Amino acid sequence: MRVSRLVDIAVAGAGLLLLSPVMAVIACALLLGEGKPIFFRQARVTKGGRIFQVIKFRTMNDGRDAQGFLLSDVIRTTALGGLLRRLRLDELPQLWNVLTGSMALIGPRPLLPGTILDAGESGRRRCSVAPGLTGWAQVNGNSLLSDSDKIALDLWYIANRSVLLDLTIVFRTAWVALRGERFNPVSIGRAHESNTRRRG
Repeated sequence: MRVSRLVDIAVAGAGLLLLSPVMAVIACALLLGEGKPIFFRQARVTKGGRIFQVIKFRTMNDGRDAQGFLLSDVIRTTALGGLLRRLRLDELPQLWNVLTGSMALIGPRPLLPGTILDAGESGRRRCSVAPGLTGWAQVNGNSLLSDSDKIALDLWYIANRSVLLDLTIVFRTAWVALRGERFNPVSIGRAHESNTRRRG
C-alpha cells in the first residue's frame, strides 16, 4: 500500500473520530431545520472510471416551479446549506469516501459520469488519479471557474503533483474557507498553457 494511501486512511479515520461531534451537530441542525434526508448522495467517477456514491451533507431543498421542475441551485440552497458550503463543512461526510478508498484527501473533485464522458481524453486523463476532498481547482477559484478552467487546473495538478503541492493545497483550502473563493488568473493561465503544450 502506498504511503499516500496510508496517510489518507490515517487522516480520514482520525477526522471522522475527532469531528464526529461537529458532524452530529450539523446533522441535528439539518434534521430540525430542513428535515430528511440529511445526506446528499450522487453517482460520481473515481480512479479508473469506476462509479461510486459520493456523500455530503444536504445543502439544498427540493423546491420546484409550477411545472414541477427543480428551481435553480441558488434558489434551492438554504441559509444553513450556504453556510456549510462556505466553510466546506458539507464535505465532511466524504471522509468516509476517503477511508473506503473511493476518494483521496487531495485530488480533482469527483465529477458526474456524463461530465467525464463529455470531456473526452481530458476526462480519461483526469481519472488517472483518485478524486479528492479538495484540489488545485478548488483553491484557485472553484465556483468562479469555467468548466474548461477546472479541467485545465486538474490536469496541471495531475502532471505536477507532489507532497509540497499537496501541502500547499491543504493550507490554501483553509485560507479559502476563511476568506472565500478568489479567482487566480496566474495559476489558471499557467495550467492552460501547460495543457496546450502537452497536446502539441
